[in-house]
Amino acid sequence: MSVIRAVPIGVGHYLPSRVVENAEFEKWLDTNDEWIQARTGIQRRHFAADGELTSDLAYEAAVDALNDAGISASDIDAIVLATSTPDQTFPSTATKLQAKLGMKNGFAFDLQAVCAGFAYAATIANSLILSGQAKRILVIGAETFSRIMDWQDRTTCVLFGDGAGAMILEAQEGNGTPLDRGILSCDLHSDGHYNDILYVDGGVSSTQTTGVLKMQGREVFKHAVTKLASSGENALEAAGLTADDVSWIVPHQANLRIIKSTAQKMGVSMERVVVTVQDHGNTSAASIPLAMSVANKKGQIKRNDLLLTEAIGGGLAWGAVVLRW
Repeated sequence: MSVIRAVPIGVGHYLPSRVVENAEFEKWLDTNDEWIQARTGIQRRHFAADGELTSDLAYEAAVDALNDAGISASDIDAIVLATSTPDQTFPSTATKLQAKLGMKNGFAFDLQAVCAGFAYAATIANSLILSGQAKRILVIGAETFSRIMDWQDRTTCVLFGDGAGAMILEAQEGNGTPLDRGILSCDLHSDGHYNDILYVDGGVSSTQTTGVLKMQGREVFKHAVTKLASSGENALEAAGLTADDVSWIVPHQANLRIIKSTAQKMGVSMERVVVTVQDHGNTSAASIPLAMSVANKKGQIKRNDLLLTEAIGGGLAWGAVVLRW
């Protein structure tokens, strides 16, 4: 039976030029490279330059993805941009990106699901394609988390970095089987009862300030492994597949211990897991498409490979997407 699938035709990413090694934090914090690596697996991250905005990062990643796909911005029908660090309260950063790309047509909007943002954005883009609202969608995760850090909190400020990743989805015909290329299933969840274990203590309505990130790391870890593994398994089951079918897990790059524990819980060898957290830190909504792009450029991911992506973030919000490359 012929069906429409949202098929990835291009990926790209961008990282700011400033690289911050773990040792730099030793200048003002009671921490060191060994401590950070042992607990997170992170060695370095990138920070945006003064005046470099989330939309600037998104633009560079978008251009990289368009070049990878061999198309122009005028071929895009919609932009879905996941971010928790927008340029402005409004309008959306997606519309600013639309203008930077020179797009006069289509539509663009932001989506906020913190670190789970890309999973949510890909799911929504998939729905837009399946419903016929758009034929080609630019899905982006872009963040400047360095702007919402408490630089005196050694448990959080060493974890995050800035960056952007982009994927272009195109409507193509499939046969309605798990062998089709494109998005095969999505699984989304949230539970607002866990707001206080990962949040930013500011907001337009509450404090009229941006605020800084607050996190109870141990609590987040406890939820992360169980919820990520469960969502990944749900998505695979919905697609008629199992963990044995997965070529690559491309997880949210938050913490190497979470990545390893989740893979172990799902029975997947780390040899089949894309890991970039050591070089980029946690880039929130950008981390999955960024990791995808890096793996694609390295030649790790090949056509017809089955990918499982999964992420969890503040909310708590979490989810997984199964797609064939």
